[in-house]
Amino acid sequence: MSDARNDGRLESAISRLPPGSALVFRHYHLPPAARRARFARLRRLCARRGVIVITAGEARGLRADGRYAAPNDLGRAPGLRLATAHSLAEIGAAVRARASAILLSPVYPTRSHPGAAVLGSLRFLSLARRSPLPVIALGGMTRRRAARLPVWGWAAIDGLA
Repeated sequence: MSDARNDGRLESAISRLPPGSALVFRHYHLPPAARRARFARLRRLCARRGVIVITAGEARGLRADGRYAAPNDLGRAPGLRLATAHSLAEIGAAVRARASAILLSPVYPTRSHPGAAVLGSLRFLSLARRSPLPVIALGGMTRRRAARLPVWGWAAIDGLA
């Protein structure tokens, strides 16, 4: 997942991702023209690496492989549809929105949301087991922590910074 904190290292991080991975392009910090230009550069690199690109936020003019949003904001987006979820109710909303997968968070404390309540491993796993959709762990994730969570995948922001 991209943002201002990891922007300077994205090319390096993308070059290490295995084919079939995904970049969730956020870059909310950039004005529209700069955001489109940055997207185009990263999209080309991702295409060469076999990494798909998912957009979050304003996506007009961005040719992506899917969309990342809250269940109510997914709309009729084509391609892979990744929904945010923080509770069982939001998992249900993602199912009703016909999401492809869920990013369930925050598993652990994050710099993105300092002081926010976290799910912790046990609550996360309890929710993940109840989801009919694939679950991707987000929030304070590292490769080591992900290895202990038997889920479909994991995502990082600071883990790429």
